[in-house]
Amino acid sequence: MTTESATDPGKSSSDRRKVLSRIPNPTRMSTQDAEPLDVERIREDFPILEREFGGEQVTYLDNAATTQTPDQVVDAIADYYRTTNANVHRGLHHLSQEASVAYEAAHDRLAEFVGADGREEMVFTRNTTESLNLVAYAWGLEELGPGDEVVLTEMEHHSSLVTWQQIGKRTGADVRYVRITEDGHLDMDHAAELIGPDTAMLSALHVSNTLGTVNPVAELVAMAHEHDALAFIDGAQAVPTRPVDVGAMDADFYAFSGHKMLGPTGIGGLYGKEHLLEEMTPFNYGGEMIRTVTWEDATWNDLPWKFEAGTPPIAQGIALAEAADYLDDLGMDRVRAHEEALAEYAHEQLAALDDVTVYGPPADDRTGLVAFTMADVHAHDLASILNDRAIAIRAGHHCTQPLHEKLGVAATSRASFSVYNTRAEVDELVDALDDARQLFA
Repeated sequence: MTTESATDPGKSSSDRRKVLSRIPNPTRMSTQDAEPLDVERIREDFPILEREFGGEQVTYLDNAATTQTPDQVVDAIADYYRTTNANVHRGLHHLSQEASVAYEAAHDRLAEFVGADGREEMVFTRNTTESLNLVAYAWGLEELGPGDEVVLTEMEHHSSLVTWQQIGKRTGADVRYVRITEDGHLDMDHAAELIGPDTAMLSALHVSNTLGTVNPVAELVAMAHEHDALAFIDGAQAVPTRPVDVGAMDADFYAFSGHKMLGPTGIGGLYGKEHLLEEMTPFNYGGEMIRTVTWEDATWNDLPWKFEAGTPPIAQGIALAEAADYLDDLGMDRVRAHEEALAEYAHEQLAALDDVTVYGPPADDRTGLVAFTMADVHAHDLASILNDRAIAIRAGHHCTQPLHEKLGVAATSRASFSVYNTRAEVDELVDALDDARQLFA
């Protein structure tokens, strides 16, 4: 098999995905008519939630770090290895052809999931961080120079902040930051001041992993485009929690991670407008990403393979498509409503406590996570105490250290929610805070 597409380019995405019928998959849940989500039914797909520690059933509230993986996604990985395991685009035998078509179909599926035009605009990476680095190195090192500006926000994850910071040091470009308001929103007037004729790239979070803020990304993208700048949107916390349409927001680049959207670790996606990806120099070099090689030079493969050097994450890609199916079967509008309702409830319950401070927007204006501090109890101590009750939260600066400095705290505790979480689990979290009060009284 050549490095060209293993499928007929005239076929639709759904036609290409028919090859997956050769890989046995369990029947997918269909809850399109369910309102709201049938959480107890959903929890049956996540046996890890039945685990116990010290006689306590686990309450998993660390979904902004990594979500759990349903049986359907785990089975997709296992079935690939049991029935179809072979390298892609490198063999004429049946197994290689089946693996190639299934892997290509996974690109089609993820492109569809985020509103891209096709597989040419969907590069598989290891995670959001690698997607950011791909663009920063392949585009930033080539295009940025002294006098150029990269505009970020004060709520950026380190994967964005540090990457563009270091690219700025190498190229001489200035990195500037849009302020946040006291209630955890972006100061859009300040954004309008910063994004100007010298701006070359805007890089912003769609959803803050610390504050729970949902940023007006379409408005930010439009501001960038008014000044002929490009816009990169970090969708790590958005793609798992709400419908995303990269075409509607007109983003130039959009990144996400599989392990935050019920998928496997070690795989993520980078959407890029086709003409931009065509113009960019590859980030990694080696097998698969080449078309021709001579002693003196090389030419590059078609998109997206141009940016996928070496043996790719084949099983993970196929499983990521299964995760997209799982979320779509639930209905992304229902997913968003469920997680926002849990965050609102958690915010209200925590903010009502005299010794708890909650950070970010108001209860009814945030996505599915809540970061907070408890008086006289360090976040790490609190996480350890909650762990004794088998309650899993995140404690620290959540890869937003400068933001925590601005908030005036070294660390926060963070509870974050997914499709399998319940109000009862929020109640368990709030009740368990009394253990910390008693211990530190």
